[in-house]
Amino acid sequence: MSILINERTTFIVQGITGREAVNLTRECLDYGKGAKVVGGVTPGRKGREVHGVPVFDTVGQAVENHGGPIDGSIVTVPPGFTKDAVIEAIANGIKLLVIVTERIPRGDVAEMVEFADMHGARIIGPNCLGLIVPEVCKMGGIGGPAQDAAKSYKPGVVGVMSRSGGMTTEISSSLTAAGLGVSTAVSIGGDAIIGSTYAELMPYFEADEETKAIVIYTEPGGRMEAQLSEWRKANNSRLPIVAFMAGKFMDDDEMQGMSFGHAGTIVEGKEDSATEKILRLEEAGIKVVERIDEIPEAVKERINA
Repeated sequence: MSILINERTTFIVQGITGREAVNLTRECLDYGKGAKVVGGVTPGRKGREVHGVPVFDTVGQAVENHGGPIDGSIVTVPPGFTKDAVIEAIANGIKLLVIVTERIPRGDVAEMVEFADMHGARIIGPNCLGLIVPEVCKMGGIGGPAQDAAKSYKPGVVGVMSRSGGMTTEISSSLTAAGLGVSTAVSIGGDAIIGSTYAELMPYFEADEETKAIVIYTEPGGRMEAQLSEWRKANNSRLPIVAFMAGKFMDDDEMQGMSFGHAGTIVEGKEDSATEKILRLEEAGIKVVERIDEIPEAVKERINA
């Protein structure tokens, strides 16, 4: 099993004729059992094809051509147009949106997330690489070209969530090498406001019988770790969680208000610090490791406990 996507998931690529989107589409088509990319959208480019995928001017045209509902969309349009693209997709019945675009104004992101909530849709990102079900399909650039993704991601029992796209693959590769494998890996995005937090994705993993543990990669800044800790306490989760906290040096006084790595890693107060986050996670029974290479053994210990 998996969460959010499977071999039957249909999706489009908005902004498909852009250079990054052309490569991303190829990667998705080539990986696993082959993604069901049923269309692309770029205004003014109707009638073209990208790797055999038909291009339309609007999402509505793509839905009409498909002859039924489309499950998802990868959004790769420029930041100034992302909000309109997302609203258009949701208005046409799409329920899963992977927003690759970065540097979207915070106000636009907040509006997109609110609109998605109102219409029962889920956003992954923005500023993310998407998600992958090993040897089945991927939605986004996660893992890179198909041959590279095939090496890093093997089917298994660990769900992975990461604020860093690159570290999603690094952690998954370590789990694969240790024989644990991955059930589903999600690059949730590194911006200050995102569509799906750790806590919001936990119920999906909780419902997936094949997932036996969770690994998260996190950073200073924001309140997502506190939300996850509270969710775990309140829901008596069956899944052990192992976490790696990057950027501990951000706790130095002179680093207050500065950003590390991603837009969401601005430490504005004590609650945002790595030290405080680690304390909250450990109080909720979440194991925090010092190094990436400690993750597989920590997961094994908790699965077998």
